[in-house]
Amino acid sequence: MSMPRTFPELLAARSASDTSCLIDRDRPLSYAALAEESRRVAAGFAQLGVRAGDRVALWLPNVPAWLASFFACAQLGAIALAVNTRFRSQELADILGRSGARVLVYWPGYAGTDFAAVLEGCDPAALAALETLVAYDEGSTDGIGRAAHVAQSAHTAHAAGKRVHAYAALAAQAPLAHDAARPDAGCAIFTTSGTTKAPKFVLHDQQTLLAHAHDVVHGFGLHARSTLYLAPPLCGVFGFCNALAAMAAARPVVMHPGWDAAAAATAIERHGVTHMNGTDDAVAQLLAQNTRTPAFPSLEFVGYAAFTPAQADIVARADARGLRLVGLYGISEIQALFARQDQHAPQAERVLGGGRPVSALAQVRACDPESGRVLAHDEPGELEFLAPSSRMVEYFGNPQATTEALREGGWYRSGDLGYTQADGRFVYLSRMGDTLRLSGFLVSPLEIEAAVQEVAGIAACQVVGATLGGAYRPVAFVLLQPGAALDEAAVIAHVAGRLARYKVPVRVHAIDAFPVTDGTNATKIQKHKLRELAEAGPGKSGNS
Repeated sequence: MSMPRTFPELLAARSASDTSCLIDRDRPLSYAALAEESRRVAAGFAQLGVRAGDRVALWLPNVPAWLASFFACAQLGAIALAVNTRFRSQELADILGRSGARVLVYWPGYAGTDFAAVLEGCDPAALAALETLVAYDEGSTDGIGRAAHVAQSAHTAHAAGKRVHAYAALAAQAPLAHDAARPDAGCAIFTTSGTTKAPKFVLHDQQTLLAHAHDVVHGFGLHARSTLYLAPPLCGVFGFCNALAAMAAARPVVMHPGWDAAAAATAIERHGVTHMNGTDDAVAQLLAQNTRTPAFPSLEFVGYAAFTPAQADIVARADARGLRLVGLYGISEIQALFARQDQHAPQAERVLGGGRPVSALAQVRACDPESGRVLAHDEPGELEFLAPSSRMVEYFGNPQATTEALREGGWYRSGDLGYTQADGRFVYLSRMGDTLRLSGFLVSPLEIEAAVQEVAGIAACQVVGATLGGAYRPVAFVLLQPGAALDEAAVIAHVAGRLARYKVPVRVHAIDAFPVTDGTNATKIQKHKLRELAEAGPGKSGNS
């Protein structure tokens, strides 16, 4: 049988299976049931006037309705716009306004948050294209809870001149038979993190998402007995690619609306979960749920993304508990789970981001960011990818950004610093914007941060470049362990004994917390704010 190239084809191929598709808080949902719900929701969207190319914003946590709504959009040829449930009025208004979304599907009372109030806080001008709100609810069976939430949504909709419908009403329509899906049609928009500027809209088509999911099945070792736990949110490629890979393998996805380490630990044991990919923080929280070794015997593969400086030793801690973590690589533009390290490699290799691409068609090179010259193996430069089975179609609504990101031949400029290896793997070091150009050399701040964190009493470190005294030099910011005091001279001396002189921080400042912004999967450190603090001088950068 040929590989499905559209999402309706995928669901049709999986509907004959008696395997659960989703296990949502211990409630199983078959592939056939999800396929039917998606066709019913497609009928509901069609009645609302959704047509091919229209954007439907999904502002939902990890619930089956997210996937049913996504598949419904795919059937209609519409585009699902993934929106983070942590976004508030300013972020929501920006994304809805620039995308021109016509429909917003959301859960008004999820996690005790007044999402209707968030909507009311949006600039009305940004919601000009938005016509309809679809309120999802898990209220009481007698409908009182649902009615209350819909009424709440109706108040918002009335104030803004929008229509409001209950998701349950859409899901009660007769299934739509017509299939307008096309392999090359854009079907999903994911937003970039936007730590320093407005998020870009990454558009993927159906055939590319499915081709990559097929590659992940083989690259991550999903098999006939696999069960995947969905740790990251579906609103980002990290969560979405995990779920889609399991579905491409016709295996179950175990999920909860949001990350809860205790619930995840229980589900992993109860359902015999074999595969999980998540953040370093999530893995640390999971390990804290029991004291056994091995911590979770059913887990065969656990990939992790390093987002939290305080979890720098997570691979060693997991190894000690019988959990062999592997570093991953992925970005919205070429999808998550693009590459992984070898599970059987030494710890020093598994801790690195990057690895071997899951697609045999993918190519990776490192280039000089200024000249574009392709660099030799092991020489750091900007990572570029030729990824026909996973690359985005474009930055939606931003042709200039698309042109700037693509080189001749279709190579995607990632903006990431890294290097290639002779055996076909690559290593991710840091974002190019975080990279330091010191004494003419490109230097990853991670190298300096690791040396600083060797000093007793330092819990975490971030290094930025700053112009001080007319020279561009590294400056370190640290978080101290409880009761510890900073000896700046001792830290500088320690690093001087470990690294070249030009890599040694000229200042080390202790601060209470790193400035952060919410990302899809975790909070992300705002290095540009640290640069501002570094150049402000001692006394303005925190507790020096």
